[in-house]
Amino acid sequence: MTRKQKRLSVILGGLLFLAAATGLTFYAIGQKASYFYMPVDLETAHLQPGQRIRLGGIVEKGSIVRDKGATVTFAVTDHEKSVKVTYTGILPDLFREDQGVITEGTLGPNGVFVADSVLAKHDERYMPKDVADRLKAKGLWQEDQGG
Repeated sequence: MTRKQKRLSVILGGLLFLAAATGLTFYAIGQKASYFYMPVDLETAHLQPGQRIRLGGIVEKGSIVRDKGATVTFAVTDHEKSVKVTYTGILPDLFREDQGVITEGTLGPNGVFVADSVLAKHDERYMPKDVADRLKAKGLWQEDQGG
């Protein structure tokens, strides 16, 4: 092998290694991704059993029920559909009715969302961008409400 051929084979080997590493990285990121849904989107979503997703919207007024222990049941709505959510744990201090929320977990076979993480509004002017954009598109969120 000539010197030029050796150099070319090293370059091609390096490019092949980088391509394989990039492909594996994107595959791993895709496996860990949690997709964001609003309650109305869950009707048409094709979710695998046990697939982790993020469910966002507004905590429905009058829906918070505190069970014994640290289990809480509430509904997340986008003012078109509502999804019942159960969560066991300590809720954020700012969690309350008529406020923006993002929950992360899995959708059960009975249509109840089992959350293992709940994120509430940060302050009076903050709404998570994904939730605010979706609510703005439906005409349910105005700029003077925050964002």
